Amino acid sequence: MKALVLAGGTGSRLRPITHTAAKQLVPVANKPVLFYGIESIVAAGITEIGVVVGETAAEIRTTLGDGSRFGAQITYLPQERPLGLAHAVLIARDWLGEDDFVMYLGDNFIVGGITSLVEEFRAERPDARIVLTRVKEPSLFGVAELGPDGQVVTLEEKPRHPRSDLALVGIYLFSPAIHDAVAALEPSPRGEWEITDALQKLIDSGRTVRSTLITGYWKDTGDVPDMLEVNRSVLEGIESSVEGSVDEASELVGRVRIAPGARIERSRIVGPAVIGADCLIRDSYIGPSTSVADRCLISGSAVEFSVVLQDSRIEDAGRIEGSLIGRSVQVVGSERRAHAHRLVLGDHSEVLINT
Repeated sequence: MKALVLAGGTGSRLRPITHTAAKQLVPVANKPVLFYGIESIVAAGITEIGVVVGETAAEIRTTLGDGSRFGAQITYLPQERPLGLAHAVLIARDWLGEDDFVMYLGDNFIVGGITSLVEEFRAERPDARIVLTRVKEPSLFGVAELGPDGQVVTLEEKPRHPRSDLALVGIYLFSPAIHDAVAALEPSPRGEWEITDALQKLIDSGRTVRSTLITGYWKDTGDVPDMLEVNRSVLEGIESSVEGSVDEASELVGRVRIAPGARIERSRIVGPAVIGADCLIRDSYIGPSTSVADRCLISGSAVEFSVVLQDSRIEDAGRIEGSLIGRSVQVVGSERRAHAHRLVLGDHSEVLINT
């Protein structure tokens, strides 16, 4: 069995962060989102991985390498434009051959991994298996309608009038039967080759399409609120570890992870929180659900429920919460002080805040 990982999207909902970085590489608890997916694929016993890449291909190749760090072998599959999930299957046809495969959207996050899904698929061998979850706004997703016996009856991409509240999660398991269905597709009104249309062709031709309903934690990390929520969820599971230095005037409360080379001076850190390598946290408060990446400086400020990417500097900025701050950002306070700031800043930004 192989895995097809989609990492070619533009990440428009995470701009300006994704103007200069792949959305799949934005870190959660100081580790790129894409890593969690690949690790769960390898944990399920799948080591041949094809990664579909687009305009951020160079960055993704540099970060993932040949896959050996994960115990896998990665093949890169260029996609000129993101033209739908079924289009990714189409361009990967030669590489996939006649193998079963799991298709995993690189910006999705599911707690507990996919091992049980893969084992179930291997045991039952349907033509396809989809993963569903109940959502409040199904019109934003691909939506499935199930029959009385639980079989998948219809699938529709972002319907105006959803027939159910069952949304497709970004994990699909396929037999080679999917290729004929994909080959018969035409672009949808959105101009994309929809995987929901391909699955519907399987159903209409009498093929077996089964579903698994998950009730655990799943998120599409495509926008800032979901990214912060996934970061919070992952941090809930960390163990305390102090490999950097913490002076006597500082206090660590709860589960806090301090990476090597980081220095904590006259500060209070309340976990769950992670501080990256070679950071300096001085005269500051770092609150729960916060990740600070490598080589950041935070001085005279309070940061809570936020993600701060590497090489950023926050000084005398008052209180920052619910924020995603990009790489090499400078947030510097001035004289007038606000109670709190909510920020989404792109890489290499520079902000002057009245404090």
